[in-house]
Amino acid sequence: MNIESRQAIDSATAATLGTERLRKEFLIENLFRPGEVSLTYSHLDRLIVGGAMPGSKALKLAPVKQTGTPSFLDRRELVVVNIGGAGKVTVGKSVHELDHRDMLYVGMGAGEVSFASARAKEPAKFYLLSAPAHHAYDTKLVKIGDAKRLDLGAQTTSNERSIFQFIHPAVLQTCQLVVGMTVLAPGSVWNTMPCHVHDRRSEAYLYFALNDDARVFHFMGEPAETRHLVVRNEEAILSPGWSIHSGCGTSNYTFIWAMAGDNVDYTDVDPVAMADLR
Repeated sequence: MNIESRQAIDSATAATLGTERLRKEFLIENLFRPGEVSLTYSHLDRLIVGGAMPGSKALKLAPVKQTGTPSFLDRRELVVVNIGGAGKVTVGKSVHELDHRDMLYVGMGAGEVSFASARAKEPAKFYLLSAPAHHAYDTKLVKIGDAKRLDLGAQTTSNERSIFQFIHPAVLQTCQLVVGMTVLAPGSVWNTMPCHVHDRRSEAYLYFALNDDARVFHFMGEPAETRHLVVRNEEAILSPGWSIHSGCGTSNYTFIWAMAGDNVDYTDVDPVAMADLR
């Protein structure tokens, strides 16, 4: 297992950065490495973002120095999303089977966690999201058919999409994490536009279901000082509370959004008027 740390970057500093430095600070590449667990520890609300891609052998989620605890989940909660082939997540003595696009919430203190693929030739790709926790909630598997679904947008505005709220107060209780998946319809390319900020919460985006030659242009920065990052398939973005987070693809795509911070109110955002974007 390998882990990288990222410091928090303020908006004034971000406005001075060039492309390579912006990518270094906010883009997470190589999330899914065969036979490895790869983690990024961010000082944005202490989010941990990572990937686990087991082959013929199971992979354990080992303790990390950054959390300062004997076990990974001693003071944390965890969400696991499978974007690959069928797999299993073992939590303590319980085994949970995750098909493509299923999510598992793991509560604080639930025990050791390990990941396995059902078939080594079609490996699971487990996307990992973790935040500090103050209360132990029950571990729960949420199938994509059990998520709260919202159909929004239109073809005329190129943003017809379905939002699946998996880890959400309407589905289950958590300490901080709110996680969902947005699927853009064919012919639609825009997400989160008109955009917003939420200074009370940080966010992470994972873009996937893109062809190798497709890209998403992810827009970030303060509304009057925007920047962009070019994102490939299965790459993630760290989004500070002061930043917009919006994207436009060369084709339709799917992304997983995850928030952590002061509350779990999905609608607690500060809208940005189109006239205020620069």
